[in-house]
Amino acid sequence: MINKRRQFFICLFFILVTTLSILTFLDFKNRNISSLIPVSTKAYLLDSSLALPSQQITNQVSNSHSLIEEYPETKSKIIEEEKQLESKFSSRVIDYRSKIAPLNQLVRHLFNIKSVPFAKALAFSPDGKEMWTTLLSNKRRGVSVFLSSTGQKIADIDLAGKGGVEMIFSADGEKAYVSQMETGKIFEINTQSKEIARVFFSQGIWTKVLVLSFDEKTLFASNWSSNDISVINLESGELLYRLPTVDTPRGLYPTENGKTLYVAGFQDGEIEKINLETKESQVIFKSGGAMRHIVADEEEGILYCSDMGRDVIWKVSMKNDKVKKFVATDHNPNTIVLSPDKRILFVSSRGINASATNYYVPGPEWGSILLFDTETGEMLDAIVAGNQPTALDISPDGRLLVFSNFLDARLEVFAIPSFNILKEGEGGRSNIYQKELRK
Repeated sequence: MINKRRQFFICLFFILVTTLSILTFLDFKNRNISSLIPVSTKAYLLDSSLALPSQQITNQVSNSHSLIEEYPETKSKIIEEEKQLESKFSSRVIDYRSKIAPLNQLVRHLFNIKSVPFAKALAFSPDGKEMWTTLLSNKRRGVSVFLSSTGQKIADIDLAGKGGVEMIFSADGEKAYVSQMETGKIFEINTQSKEIARVFFSQGIWTKVLVLSFDEKTLFASNWSSNDISVINLESGELLYRLPTVDTPRGLYPTENGKTLYVAGFQDGEIEKINLETKESQVIFKSGGAMRHIVADEEEGILYCSDMGRDVIWKVSMKNDKVKKFVATDHNPNTIVLSPDKRILFVSSRGINASATNYYVPGPEWGSILLFDTETGEMLDAIVAGNQPTALDISPDGRLLVFSNFLDARLEVFAIPSFNILKEGEGGRSNIYQKELRK
């Protein structure tokens, strides 16, 4: 009797242990990156900047604009030790490439760079040897620098204990400029020493995109929540003035002659044209969507504007301000880049949001990188990316493509073939990739 009772309790014990093990495994398997990101915020729901500061905005910011009244605290463990964040990212990212054979892919995947959380912007150095990326909401490093040839990290740059958002280089490659949303600061970094040389103050709220005038005497910075553009004299480092704009300005383009500044208005999908001599402005187009990024072919007098609200790229003639649809894209197109010869437009689309009120976690489909012939609008090739591709750039020689999967903490680097190979490649994966976007 005693032996039977003992056997019964031993069996019961093993059943309980097995059940707990299975439940623990399933719980771990079903977790994803969403557990690391706050799900309640008042950020504007379409903006791919994913405002995720680790603290509330300063009083100046929180009292100034309804779009950014408060932002929730990131989980304390992540704030205290971001290495823990990176390890969690790395262990939970799905290796989607192992499930998808890149049939007909014309661009060639070279390597990935892992543990790059919230990579918001990417830029190749003008000599093409380095890749710089800004890291949103990062206390230990606002910028990371990698070798373009191997992906080896060569530097982390601390931006006074906060992250970076957008960045650009001077033409000679000696300086990099990085914006910081939470503080309105703009950092000038010596690219050789990787040290901060100067700090400018936009005096705007939620500073984002930076562009230089063609003579590089002036720096323009769009201020998302104060609805204006900071104009800074680079010789003195002083703020000259702030230009009022349409609501939530983001993408910028100053013309080569220095007379005009084009602004992408996110709130209502507007393209604004500002006369820099008279300071007069006019809205030349309104889609009702969400204009995000502007790139230009100055020689042809053409602007390309991504519209996250309409899932299209608009084509603007700078000669007569006529606007027409260039191409349709996948869901939520954000960053766009022209090849050095201006023959290819690269488009990053982050994919469908998780829900109508939540875009801080992976959605139901992968993002994509699309390549378009700028003359015909023909899609030349397509890449099935990861969760929310956002940052994007092309090397100065046009041979390398790098983009970030924002929610996967990973960069991907691809080799780009010649334009002739792309043109003769029958669209690469353009006819089949969409079937693979759904998870």
